[in-house]
Amino acid sequence: MSTLIQGYEVVIGFETHAQLQTKSKLFSRAATAFGAAPNTQASAVDLALPGTLPVMNREAVRCAIRLGLALGSRIASRSVFDRKNYFYPDLPKGYQISQFEQPVVQGGEVSFFVGDEKKTVRLVRAHLEEDAGKSLHEDFHGMSGIDLNRAGTPLLEIVTEPDMRSSAEAVAYAKELHKIVTWIGVCDGNMQEGSFRCDANVSVRKPGQPLGTRREIKNLNSFKFMQQAIDYEIRWQIEQLEDGHAIQQATVLFDPDSGETRAMRTKEDSADYRYFPDPDLPPLCISEQWIEQERAQMPELPRQMAERFVTGYQLPEYDAVTLTQTPAMAAYFEQAAAASGQPKLASNWIMGELSRRLNAQEIGIEAARVSAAQLAQLIARIHDGTISNAAARQVFEALWTGEGAGVDAVIEAKGLKQMNDTGALEQIVDEVIAANPDNVAQFKAGKDKAFNALVGQVMKASRGKANPQQASELLRARLGA
Repeated sequence: MSTLIQGYEVVIGFETHAQLQTKSKLFSRAATAFGAAPNTQASAVDLALPGTLPVMNREAVRCAIRLGLALGSRIASRSVFDRKNYFYPDLPKGYQISQFEQPVVQGGEVSFFVGDEKKTVRLVRAHLEEDAGKSLHEDFHGMSGIDLNRAGTPLLEIVTEPDMRSSAEAVAYAKELHKIVTWIGVCDGNMQEGSFRCDANVSVRKPGQPLGTRREIKNLNSFKFMQQAIDYEIRWQIEQLEDGHAIQQATVLFDPDSGETRAMRTKEDSADYRYFPDPDLPPLCISEQWIEQERAQMPELPRQMAERFVTGYQLPEYDAVTLTQTPAMAAYFEQAAAASGQPKLASNWIMGELSRRLNAQEIGIEAARVSAAQLAQLIARIHDGTISNAAARQVFEALWTGEGAGVDAVIEAKGLKQMNDTGALEQIVDEVIAANPDNVAQFKAGKDKAFNALVGQVMKASRGKANPQQASELLRARLGA
């Protein structure tokens, strides 16, 4: 069920441009490396000089096939390139070579979690197209410059149905798609460099009414700004409608400094682009043999790996999806789970303590200061009763900060072994009962909080070395519970 905001239903669709990891451009041999000096990677083909002809990049087609396989899409055996006509200074041809009526990848879906709720977004298509150049407005003494290094860079534009109903869903979808394209190696996913750019089509409507007029937020290059931009646009559209104004279809940009969207231009419809088949390019034909060859070389996909984690390790689906965010995280989990024999404990520690520290320091799991082998040994010491969970966190802290060389060495150095001497623990329990008659009386009167207080006193008296479960059992036995 959709969440309503001030009585309105939010409707969001996405168009994502994923720059393909090819060494050369879509229709020329010019390089695609990021950061080159302006206009040093623009060939005669990219500049559309007279007499030049485009030649299809086979590796870009291979990337399209791999994405189609990963998304469960239909890969067209025959697709066509079209010219999308519009004028802009950084578009040297006066048109963009793209695909319109017959795209290479058709249909498919992306599933993800919002909290613990599973969502699925349907895909319309993913089509191959060339990128435009870039307008530069700095350091030109009040003028603008044009850098055509990006012109002709291969893109896959991935288009969804308007299936998302909140900014949280939109961000979760974008993160999942980002995970997929980087996992299968078709895109490096660098949002700061523009390799993964998202456009969000946002509209609002009263429940049961036709779709509202959409506004497209262009070039969202971080997940944080994506959520802020969509939330602002939703509020703005509702305010406009409540004030009696009509929403005009438009392309807008998000300003991170003000936290607001602003109109850039009136949004065009497809008819305004005057699409027609590109006469310089024959239809793109993909054989079933090529598709099957790529299928055989595909890595285990995140969703397949998550299913294996559920069936093989008996993990909840939410854990399995979280642990397959990156190949590195999945490999870390599998190593820790195998070495410790405790997959659920390994999952809890990776999703909890380890992820908290990684996020705080803004580093990937590849840079984790506690190895999978060390975490496995720590989990084994929790499982065999050597240390408590509280003590385990102290050990983890020491390993993370480099205080100790190994799990057992830290346990010994800090004296963190749990008390396994039943006689000594019984004596502590008896002393705590004698010293806390009020809590004993309250517990016998049916107040469970008083019992927890007694357990806490036992843990304090044992300096955290008592086994909490054993302490609870002894307390209950002594109190006749």
